[in-house]
Amino acid sequence: MARYPAFVDGEAGAYGVMFPDLPGIVAMGETMDDALIHAEEALRDYVTETERDGGRIVEESPMEQVSPPEGSVLVAVPLIRLSGRTVRANLTLDEGVVGFMDSEARRRGMTRKAFVEWMPAALRSRAADLQPRPGCCSGFRSGVEKTGGCPHFAR
Repeated sequence: MARYPAFVDGEAGAYGVMFPDLPGIVAMGETMDDALIHAEEALRDYVTETERDGGRIVEESPMEQVSPPEGSVLVAVPLIRLSGRTVRANLTLDEGVVGFMDSEARRRGMTRKAFVEWMPAALRSRAADLQPRPGCCSGFRSGVEKTGGCPHFAR
């Protein structure tokens, strides 16, 4: 899955996201989470429109080669292509995990299915906060993209 580098800046109530590889593709939000969710949507819209018009999709730069401007934070925004088709996935989960999911779904006024579909968007918006533990996870290129190795993360 492609992950495009993006810069987030702003302050509480007004955050902006821009993609250094994609001039003119921007997103905004009242919270950082909202801005990152909108950035993922803007990235998907860019790809959809560019492909529809027969254009060439710009490849993402490696995160290690991008430096954020002063006052900005570098994040990776995943390109998630929606197919419009559903896929049945039978999962076996720990009873405690399902109990937590159900209670969170009820608290948010959602069904379990809607909550499970919402979770990836919520996790994407927090992915930039994940960092490998020092001295561990040597198989990780960054705290966001796993390339093999340890599943331990620290906040």
